[in-house]
Order: sequence, then C-alpha cells, then structure tokens
Amino acid sequence: MPVVQGKHGPLVGAIDEGTSSARFLVFSAETKQIVAKHQVPLSLIYPKEGWVEQDPVMILDVVRECISKAVDNLVEEGCYPSDIAAVGITNQRETVVAWDKATGKPFYNAIVWQDMRTSHLVEELTKKLPNGDKNGLASKNGLPVSPYFSATKIVWLIKNVPEVKIALEEDRLLVGTIDTWLIWNLSGGVNNGLHITDVSNASRTMLMHIDTLKWDPSLCEFFDVPMKILPEIRSSSEKYGELAEGKLQGIPISGVLGDQHAALVGQMCFQSGQAKSTYGTGCFLLYNTGEKRVESKFGLVSTVAYQMGPHRKPVYALEGSVAVAGAAFNWLRDNVDMLSDISQSEALADSVGNTGDVYFVPAFSGLYAPYWISDARGVMCGISETTSRSHIIRATLEAVCFQTRDILDAMNGDCGFPLSRLQVDGGMTANHLLMQLQADLVGIPVVRPKMAETTALGAALAAGCAQGIDLFDLEKEQRMASDVFEPKINDDERNERYNKWKMAVERSLGWET
Repeated sequence: MPVVQGKHGPLVGAIDEGTSSARFLVFSAETKQIVAKHQVPLSLIYPKEGWVEQDPVMILDVVRECISKAVDNLVEEGCYPSDIAAVGITNQRETVVAWDKATGKPFYNAIVWQDMRTSHLVEELTKKLPNGDKNGLASKNGLPVSPYFSATKIVWLIKNVPEVKIALEEDRLLVGTIDTWLIWNLSGGVNNGLHITDVSNASRTMLMHIDTLKWDPSLCEFFDVPMKILPEIRSSSEKYGELAEGKLQGIPISGVLGDQHAALVGQMCFQSGQAKSTYGTGCFLLYNTGEKRVESKFGLVSTVAYQMGPHRKPVYALEGSVAVAGAAFNWLRDNVDMLSDISQSEALADSVGNTGDVYFVPAFSGLYAPYWISDARGVMCGISETTSRSHIIRATLEAVCFQTRDILDAMNGDCGFPLSRLQVDGGMTANHLLMQLQADLVGIPVVRPKMAETTALGAALAAGCAQGIDLFDLEKEQRMASDVFEPKINDDERNERYNKWKMAVERSLGWET
C-alpha cells in the first residue's frame, strides 16, 4: 500500500499493550505529535494468592478495537489509513501465552509478569546452581533466576496444563510473550502468522544468550523448555511482515520493543549514561550502558535495550524493576476502600504535608530489584492514633520514590558515578506531588517530558526507522520539552527518611512460608 502524503505527512502507528490498558496511537513523522489515538482498559484475573492472569483473547480483541477506532479518528482528522507507513508494537514484558498453532486458541490464560506461582520451582532450580546462587546463569542471560521472568512460566504451563503437554507432543504448541501473540495473530494467525519476538523481549525470558542474541541450548536445557516452541528472535527494527487484517491491512509491522525499552527509546536515551524511570503498574529504571554489557554487583539485571536493525550492534542497559508502583493505589482503591478514584490521591496526600512517620512497603508478591526476595510481604510501619488515610496515601507515594532510590543507589554502585538527572514517564508522572517527592528523596532533578506517550513513541521510532522514516537522530543527543522538579529538602532529612524506609523493608522479609 503506497504511503499518501496527507496533511500531516507520513505517519507511524504504535500498538502500546500494557498491563492495565492497551492503546493505538498515530504519530506524525514530521512534528512527532499524536494525530489520533484510542485506549481501552484491561482487566486482571487473580485465581489464587500470588497468581496473576489475563485473557489473551481479550487482549487481542482490545488491540484490534484500538486500531479500528484510532483509524476512524484519523479519518475524521482528514487523513487516510494509507498515510501510515509502518506500525510498531510495544508490550508488557515477561507475560507468557501458550496457544495451538492449528486453531489459534490459547490453552490457558496469559500468565502475567507479576505472577509468583513458580516460586517453589525457582527454589528447586536455584539448588541446581553452584552454591545455590540465583545469579548463577547471569553470565549467559544477564538475569537472576526469578518467577518474574518468562522461562518458569513456560515450564509451569507444560507441567500443569494437560492440553499444553499434549500439544507439545503433537507439535502443535507455540509459546511467546505478548508481542509474539499479537504479531502471530495480526499477521495471519493460522494462515502463516509470524512466530517472532525481538531481542528486547527475548532478553527477559532467561532463555536467550545476552551476547549472541540467540536462544541458548544450555539455558533451554536447564529450564527444560523445548527450543522448537519458541519464536524466532529478530532485531527491534526491521520489516517483519504486514498486517493481514482490518483497516490497516497491508501496512508493514516493522518495530517491536518491550515497554520499558520502548520508553528508553522514546525518552531519547541513546547515549551511554542516560537513564529513565517509568511509573506504571510497576516502576522500571533503565540505564543505557551502550554496546558494553555491564554485570551488576548490586542486584540489577543486564538487558538488551534495543537493536535498531539486524545488522547493527545491540545496545545494552542495566535495569532495576519494582513490582508495585501504581498497583499499590489500585489496592488502596479496590481492597481497602481508601480511595474511590486514584485521581484523589494527590490532593489527599498533599493535605497532610508529611506521612506522620508512616512507612509502607508494598511487597505484595515479594521484592524485585535490588533485593530479589520472594518471601517478603507488604508491611506498614509507624502507625499511631493520629494516622489518617491521607498519611497512608502519602506513604504509598513515598514508597514508590524510596524503591526508585534503592535502584538508583545500586546503579551508582555498578556504574561508579551518580546520575545528575532522572528522566521519567508513565501514567503516574501526572501526579505533581509524586514527582516533587521523587526529586526530594533521590536528591537530583526529575525531568518529565511534556509529551507523555514516550513508550508508544519509542515503538513508533523503531518502526519508522526500519522504513526509512527517522523521527529522531539516534546518533545525537536529544532533548524534549520538559517540566523539571528540583529537590527541596537537605541531605540529612533525605537520608533520615531513607534509613527508616530500610528499617521497614527489613520488617517485610520472611513472611511467606
């Protein structure tokens, strides 16, 4: 389908499929502005404590709806679907789907990245490693052995879902992360759909060798995952195929990035030493280490940030992952009725001026970086007779900030010098108080771009790059129009509050038996 030079010039589309919502956005390659978009929320399923699932068919249907309605909005703007030169995809990472390549039907719900059902399997696997070291495979895959990553979810599906085991024996089984599930369906499904993933998503499975960018036979053997069921690994920016359905049929799919990697690209952190923190359901801080892979000594993971073309070298990042950020406010709203709407949180937290010395560790399913402790559970410390819900809500905001400082301190240890500024994005950054608290509690300026959709922008950039449409120059440092939050407290107050946070973390350990 030839690209028509419409009133906004060539356009690039981005599917942004997250944990709590999916959206489709269309960017102008000339202005970098959003021309059209549509977003739909997604629901989660909690079958048991520590289990988190989603319906993969619902995810696919919602993505299709978002594309269709965003294209309708585009037409209302006086543009044509054929103005879209390419489509990129960014997705929640580590979440796993298993499906039948003969029928296209999933065998089970998607097991979401937050899911902890494989904790006991992780314990068994860790015992097989020298000295029981959970980092015993990190020299190959950059990751600790953890329920967070995809491999043990695949193992659980094979061992516990009879239909999956039968399909494996009959050579009908396909597995993949959400990018793979979407691409397979949108590119044809049972009619020769593409079974692929990109290096950024593959680097989150524990099965890809982080240097060769290929599935590693020894890793697959260790986890007992057959390589034949895994998708082909491709770069983050190349023409994979075309959309085979809907209003954008024939448009190339040419960019794929895991959501946190896409945010790094969308924040234009193309230079070694640049970092961003994304605040959504969880919180994820990525630090660009360039073409050099850094092995963390302080509880972070090494990951492939992106590979902008099959013949280009990969760029690596150090990452710190926080399981619970925005999810804590969902808990306040849905489980304990402290909020009727999350938008109330800023005003209520601001009404008290401080937490009343309350500290909240929202370790609902263990602690991720830099601790990697699965037996931790949530605790709230410092409650007195004067504690109000506003104090608890403010403590929840501060918990996000303290967890980010945990990761920044680890990054400073690994990289040898502290960040001078923290670039941020994600839905929670609309909360001005959170941004100010973050600057106060880490002691450096927090920089929030005025264009909020940086994750989708990153996917669009990768897709456009493969089609010769460069939204930005990856070789030069870029700056976006931004709001800057400067620290307003001194080091003594900052460190005193952080030390109390660490005391609360100690009290959260060892609860799961």
